[in-house]
Amino acid sequence: MQGFAGFMWLLSMALIVFSGFALIDAATRREDGYRAAGKQSKPFWLIVLGIAFAVNLIFNILSFLPVIGLIATIVYMVDVRPALRGLPGGGRNRRGSSSDGPYGPYNGGR
Repeated sequence: MQGFAGFMWLLSMALIVFSGFALIDAATRREDGYRAAGKQSKPFWLIVLGIAFAVNLIFNILSFLPVIGLIATIVYMVDVRPALRGLPGGGRNRRGSSSDGPYGPYNGGR
C-alpha cells in the first residue's frame, strides 16, 4: 500500500508541475496572439489554467476535479500552444526592432 501511495504522490506532483508549466506558458504569450491564432482570449486561458492549477494543489488525484483540470491543461498544450508557437515570434512578449512593421521587419526595399 505504501508503494501505491508513493506512486499517487508522484503522479500528483507531476500534474501540479504540468499545469503550472501550462499556466506560466499561457501568461508569457501575447494577448493578440490568441486572437490571431483563432483561440479563446488570454484571460480565458489564464482563468481556466489557474483554476486547474489550484484544483491540482487542493484536491486528491483520485477525485474527478483534477481530471477535469488535466483535460483543460492537455487541450491548451496540444491545441492552443502549438497554434501560438506557429505565429511569428512564437507569440511571446518580445520587443521588435524600430524598423519592424505590421508584416515583419522593413528591409529597405531589397
